[in-house]
Amino acid sequence: MAMNGYEKAAIFLSSVGEDVAAQILKDLNPQDIGKISSYMARSRKKDTVKLESVMTEIMEKVKGGEIGVGGEDYVKKLLTKGLGGDDAEKIMEMVSKESPLESLKWVNPKTLSSFLTSEHPQTIALILCLLESEQAAEVMSALPEHIRGDVAMRVASTERIPDSALEEIEVVLKGQLDMGKGRTGKSFQGTKVIAEILNQCERSTEQSILEKIEGQNETLAESIRELMLVFDDLEKIDDRGIQLILKELSSEDLSLALKTASDAFKQKIFKNMSQRAVQILKEEMETRGPVKVSDVEAAQQNIVRVARKLDEEGKIVIAGRGGEELVV
Repeated sequence: MAMNGYEKAAIFLSSVGEDVAAQILKDLNPQDIGKISSYMARSRKKDTVKLESVMTEIMEKVKGGEIGVGGEDYVKKLLTKGLGGDDAEKIMEMVSKESPLESLKWVNPKTLSSFLTSEHPQTIALILCLLESEQAAEVMSALPEHIRGDVAMRVASTERIPDSALEEIEVVLKGQLDMGKGRTGKSFQGTKVIAEILNQCERSTEQSILEKIEGQNETLAESIRELMLVFDDLEKIDDRGIQLILKELSSEDLSLALKTASDAFKQKIFKNMSQRAVQILKEEMETRGPVKVSDVEAAQQNIVRVARKLDEEGKIVIAGRGGEELVV
């Protein structure tokens, strides 16, 4: 299970000694002190794996400029205090080997978007391809609106970034962000990359970018939309939304689509239908016999189109899209 911030803080403070920990804690608010202290109290022994993970994260953030401290010597002393000399050396060496492209993940998205604004849209697109979708979405959202559509089109059209382009990108990064050296070419499915980015953007940003792409390439826009919402995502829709979707489906599409659906999703569908309708649907599924995978996928895509239409109309809400969760 991933550690939260309080647990990381507790592990860090437990490793740096009472004097340093006390100095840090005195500047925190009482609520944070209470939560951190709770984790510290529950820690019965030194977990080397977690400690190394926390110390590595700190070092990487320092290297990326997110934490301002007194240089590498200071960080090395801090790591040595928490981990010991050998482990500290190992982490310093590991982090120092990061290329500029790998180091991008530690750069604040707003900082990244600020310097990218002056770069060519193709350079911006290639860099976005190299980021995690959540970070890329933050960068995309912070870009000037007039270049977002162009950048998104270029991301969607990306299939491979050649070595020469990676080298040029690293020159840009080294000059702008004071980072290191390069590595190899990478392959991408651009439409999937931009779909994942847009899934993390706010709805207004997503719609604006898709409209610009659609104005230039309607087929590409449709391909991106199909990748943004997949059949498995429908399980996140609430019961009312499922009922609205069911009203617009044919029994043929539904019986085909459920052939490969999870038991949990089948039960969600069944509980939003009348007993008589469930009985008929189950009989249709049983009597249909073996079917082509392509037919199942086509039926599932038809259902996804219905869900996407209702989503765009604001009639249903799909939890987790745009980085938001539902509040009940």
